Amino acid sequence: MIIKNAEVFSGNRFQRGSVEFDERFQALYLDDAAESGVHTGEEVLDAKGCYLIPGLVDIHTHAAVDADASDGDIEGLHRMSKYYAAGGVTTFFPTTLTLPEEQLRKAIRAAREYVREKDEARIGGVHLEGPFINMEKRGAQNPDYIKTPDLDMFKRLADEGQGLVKFITLAPETEGAIEFIEEASKDCRVSLGHTACDYETAMKAFGAGATHLTHLYNAMPSLLHRAPGLIAAGVDAGAEAELIVDGLHSHPAMVRLAHKMFGENLILISDSARCAGMPDGEYELGGIPIELKEGKATIKGSDTIAGSAIHLMDGLRNAAQFGIPLEKAVYAATTRPAISAGIDDEVGSIKEGLLADMVLLDRDLSVKAVFVGGERIK
Repeated sequence: MIIKNAEVFSGNRFQRGSVEFDERFQALYLDDAAESGVHTGEEVLDAKGCYLIPGLVDIHTHAAVDADASDGDIEGLHRMSKYYAAGGVTTFFPTTLTLPEEQLRKAIRAAREYVREKDEARIGGVHLEGPFINMEKRGAQNPDYIKTPDLDMFKRLADEGQGLVKFITLAPETEGAIEFIEEASKDCRVSLGHTACDYETAMKAFGAGATHLTHLYNAMPSLLHRAPGLIAAGVDAGAEAELIVDGLHSHPAMVRLAHKMFGENLILISDSARCAGMPDGEYELGGIPIELKEGKATIKGSDTIAGSAIHLMDGLRNAAQFGIPLEKAVYAATTRPAISAGIDDEVGSIKEGLLADMVLLDRDLSVKAVFVGGERIK
């Protein structure tokens, strides 16, 4: 099949072009070659006036449509996956919460055994958010299950995933964390989050092998001129930084600042909870009651934000609306997260040989079509 006359996101910019594909991208014709390269006899979709971007890659999403990755329920993963795919996320990383080891193993096992159906996104890996976090900065994580870093426990979880565990979030100031990072970073990406660490401790953690910041600004110390903390350390270390762009977790000015600080190391995430894609009401997150009201999810009876209720495509639109150049926002939601997870040889770009995961958007960034592995699912 061929999609022609699109504004194709190639590399890190848009160019007029055409794409030929089956399960994988076969050829990309740009600019002057856009028309001459199109073969006759192929099914052709004219995308004039539309953007063609890689399928979005969400490396930090807990839940959606009243299903949660931490439930360890394969049917729930299918419901989540359909929701993600319909909105343009073609690869997602089920993200677990601070829970008992057996529940975490169950969740990892479900992700490993999940088999994608035609109208669903693919699972790219698992993100363990906790349980090795700081009690003070736990946010909406369940305090009953917070632990100091336990390498043996991590190894058991990694073994359960058989290579599927790609990220772990922890607090580097906790007892034994630096030694833990040195070992765990050999098996997956270590992200710093839910932490009260200072600049010096953060730099030690990056030196030990951490590469990543979990939901920038949230559940970490603020950036202060005499106490620069984790944020400045992340900039100095060249770390990647996740950012939730729902208009609630961070002010638009701070979204723009994040882009200025981290540039191509910025990664857009949803951090979505069970209430994503659902009406206002009461839900649950890791055993903690939460409430969704007018798009804001909080721990019931408090002002503590409990994940988000957005789809990652909403985050991309918000980022563009808040002043991030569209090509930079697309890169942060597609190519960069794929690079971070080590799966950029399969997804995250429109490039010959990669899986033909892509999204067609109109000029208002509304989804017109979604392709996963070359098959149109919307």
